Amino acid sequence: MAAMPPPPLDAASRGWALATAALALLPLLLILPPTLSIGFGLSALAVAALSWRQALPGWLRLLLTLAMLAAVFATLGTRFGRDTGCALLAAMLAIKPAEAHTLRDARSLLGFSLFAPFAAFLLDQGPMVMVLGLAAALAALLTLQRLADAESGAAPLPLRQRLGVTARLVALGLPLTLAAFWLFPRLGSPLWGVPERALARPGLSDSMEPGGWADLMSDDSPALRVTFDGPVPAAEQLYWRGPVLWNFDGRSWTRSRRLEGLPPPEVAALATTWSYEIEMEATDRRQLVALDLPLAAPEGARLGFDRSLTADKPLASASRWRLRSSPPAPFEPQLRPTLRTVALDLPPGMNPRTLALGRQWRQEAGDDDIAIVERALAWIRAEFGYTLDVPLPGRDAVDDFLFGTKLGYCEHFSSAYTVLMRAAGIPARVVTGYAGGYPNPFGGYWVVRRMDAHAWVEVWLEGRGWVRVDPTAAVAPERIYDTLEQRSSAARAAGGAQLLRLDSFGDLTDWLRRGWNDLVLGFDASRQQALLSPLGLQHLQPSQLLGLFAALAGLALAGMIWLLSRGEREHDPLLRAWHRLCRRYARIGLGRAGHEPALAWARRAAAAHPSGGAELLALSQRFADARYAGDDRGTRRLLHDLRRHRP
Repeated sequence: MAAMPPPPLDAASRGWALATAALALLPLLLILPPTLSIGFGLSALAVAALSWRQALPGWLRLLLTLAMLAAVFATLGTRFGRDTGCALLAAMLAIKPAEAHTLRDARSLLGFSLFAPFAAFLLDQGPMVMVLGLAAALAALLTLQRLADAESGAAPLPLRQRLGVTARLVALGLPLTLAAFWLFPRLGSPLWGVPERALARPGLSDSMEPGGWADLMSDDSPALRVTFDGPVPAAEQLYWRGPVLWNFDGRSWTRSRRLEGLPPPEVAALATTWSYEIEMEATDRRQLVALDLPLAAPEGARLGFDRSLTADKPLASASRWRLRSSPPAPFEPQLRPTLRTVALDLPPGMNPRTLALGRQWRQEAGDDDIAIVERALAWIRAEFGYTLDVPLPGRDAVDDFLFGTKLGYCEHFSSAYTVLMRAAGIPARVVTGYAGGYPNPFGGYWVVRRMDAHAWVEVWLEGRGWVRVDPTAAVAPERIYDTLEQRSSAARAAGGAQLLRLDSFGDLTDWLRRGWNDLVLGFDASRQQALLSPLGLQHLQPSQLLGLFAALAGLALAGMIWLLSRGEREHDPLLRAWHRLCRRYARIGLGRAGHEPALAWARRAAAAHPSGGAELLALSQRFADARYAGDDRGTRRLLHDLRRHRP
């Protein structure tokens, strides 16, 4: 016997299924690289349009699949990571609508689509992804109801009624969800291994190459948020110390791995100290930043030999750190020979003009290191300019900058200044981090953006130790030709008040994002214990938390079962009371048969049970009149009597 073909999909149900798949795909498209997102979005629209009336041929689907795979690996490389897997999922979901022509296909499309918003959480746990993911899940429930109506041949429910059914389903699962969020033990690491990203997030790294921060410095998204417990430092003190770079190969600067085992130098706390909390956005790296200079490492991090902070684990999600810092007084007055050697090292045969100039200045200044430091700053102030439009450097990048273009931004200035100091015999190193920040008017905290990335120099002076020098700040104001702030100001001037309102909206959304990080992403083990402490439950072990969670989850499941069973009962209260009465008589062997009319059954039961027969006959007559004769007078009294009557 031939199998029945699956029922076809009507146009309205197909439209619902495709719209739900598009909504589920949207969170991934907002996170993936723009080139892939635009390509996948256009492909999904084209596939849906071309396959609306008839299925796409197999060769065309195969060609689209190969093209999308090639686009993914061309953009993200061959190294497999979380973003690679999410991109492949988005590519397959963009092609999947080509197969949605039956009810079974539509259900398959919906099931596959729900993987997309959950996969998006592997890349971003922000509130926008959560809202879009919930919207996709609700749309899937609505569409499944629509498909069920289409399969049964029933008329589709009105949208308002369908929304009510979906809301009840969500409300059923909400207690169990909240119990899992609040009480399930917080784990220090996931139960399974999640690969890193194939493409790193924007942020500070262990290396710096002049011209390599162009993408980072054009990103105005927050890198960190800071809440000060007391006074806020002056603007000139807002230097956020990150990785310190020692090794120079002629083009790029990197950290010195072989020195990492050295202990950090002591820093005497001054009368002025700042206590604050930093919220770092996820970077998938271990580098932390702190207000220059941090006095100690917070829990979960370590302080390096150059006073830079490194987290014990990669920052895969938003994290908070309590810190104390003091103004950057010179420190480490006695320089260890190993550090001196590294802080004077330069690659041989590169940047010969800079090396010659440094030796010349040393001969002219003698032992006066401060004179060399000031002379270099005066030269920058007199002849150099600041701009973001810088040509690519050649082999001798520092020579090209100092004696050629004399134009650049912080990477160029800090790199060239450090090389010049080392050429003159002054130990120097590059410090990367952020500079500045602004107070969010809605939240009372400070925002440091990725575009605030900055690099400066520390030189070691005899008897004083390491001293911060910012050669970029020495550029004369009239020679600052092009900055990110100037570009933003020009855009605001062109956009007028509308863009100013958008800036305020950006501050408001960042405040909401910070609240999300605090209430949801920041709900860790300590917050979990604090939540239970008012109930007298303190310092619970994971096994005790699991027991408490199991108890509340059991209550939630019992409530769900009870509510679902109530949903299956008879909706007519009069008929429901009558059926209960019949069940009472069934317990004594006088149950009503399914074919028996009410009055016939009552006569039979009254004959077998004379003591209550008259009352049962009267109730049956009143029930028949109300149910079949349209006599609704005294219905409330009848309900009362039916509920009270016992055989």
